[in-house]
Amino acid sequence: MAEFEETKKPRKGWKIALISLVALVIAGGGIGAATANSWLPDGLLTGPSASPTPTKTVEPTPEPTAAAVPAVIELKPATGTESVNPVSEITADVTNGTIFHAVLKETATGAVLDGELTVSDNKWTAKAPLKFDTAYTFDVTAVDSEGFKSTKVSTFTTVPATHEADAVMFPNDGDTVGVAQPLQFVFSEPVVNKEAVEKAIKITTSTGQQGSFRWYSDTLVRYRAADYWPANSKINVDMQLLGMDLGNGMIANFNKNYNVNIGNKVVMEADAGAHLVNIFVNDVLTKSYPATLGDEAFPSASGYIVLTNDQQRYATFKASTIGLKPGDPGDYGSVDVEYATRLSYSGIFIHQATTSAMPYLGVANLSHGCIGLSAEGASWVFNNMGAGDIVHTVNTPNETIAPTDGFGDWNIPYEQYASR
Repeated sequence: MAEFEETKKPRKGWKIALISLVALVIAGGGIGAATANSWLPDGLLTGPSASPTPTKTVEPTPEPTAAAVPAVIELKPATGTESVNPVSEITADVTNGTIFHAVLKETATGAVLDGELTVSDNKWTAKAPLKFDTAYTFDVTAVDSEGFKSTKVSTFTTVPATHEADAVMFPNDGDTVGVAQPLQFVFSEPVVNKEAVEKAIKITTSTGQQGSFRWYSDTLVRYRAADYWPANSKINVDMQLLGMDLGNGMIANFNKNYNVNIGNKVVMEADAGAHLVNIFVNDVLTKSYPATLGDEAFPSASGYIVLTNDQQRYATFKASTIGLKPGDPGDYGSVDVEYATRLSYSGIFIHQATTSAMPYLGVANLSHGCIGLSAEGASWVFNNMGAGDIVHTVNTPNETIAPTDGFGDWNIPYEQYASR
């Protein structure tokens, strides 16, 4: 009976164990609160632990962003382009993005050309002209709004050497010439677009003097004013022709600038009838010398001839150079002269007369068109006259020289000169 009753009563040890287990659960002994509550008797847990388990907050899934529009790169010139004009605008234009980097370089050497971005960073432009006859690589990378990069490359070549055109001017930069010197431009290739070339050559004088161009051929043009350049004035010639199409696909490869100084006004008046030359410096008679000019068979040219820049202290003249052959009347074979200053390309000079002609200075005309002077006269001309100074010959039956046989431009009235 005692044993039966004992089985009916709770044991103290059980109760203590239960209380200990509950305490362990409350202390967080590894079993979740929700699990403990599910099996404990009602009302066993009290206080904060008895509140419902908090529910986890689930963030809403973000909507997928729209796909980024790729950057589009347009390069000029397009890859594979040939004969690009070196002054053409070389550009990279980007839409839907900005330029990350741009490199324009010579393909062979790797030399890189400078360029600049616009404010919005979506256009790149080369700063300097390209070289002729050169291959280039244009490599551009752009980045879109999402940071994705794309690259485009153009390879191209510029105008080949076979289509380059150059030009030279006389006088040279820094030269001092006489008041009668026309400005001469010689082009390496025929010029079709003459009016455009004239507009691209800006000529400014310190005195404000205006002039006109005259084309003697497709490669030769000269410029002079109605009157001589004023003594001791200055001329600036600015030729901005780089990249200009002269015609027939020939492209000018230069810009050039010349400064020319004009010296004193020096004019020789040569009188074939009086066998005399008078030399005026700034309109003042400075020297007079007896002379011998061309004889009846070879009279001196009349009119105006500008001295060239060809002077020879010692020169040898050969009759064959003016078409004379052995046995021809007037054939003089070969003679040596001193102080020779060229007047024409056809062989007219001012020079010291030969020994045999010296007695005839101031008396008779014996030359083949040249102006023969004494040693004193010829040396004075040699040392004090030069390119751009002028000789005016009178009282000779011969015609004027051709305008391009040296510089015979002043034999053409300005009205005709300017009208071409």
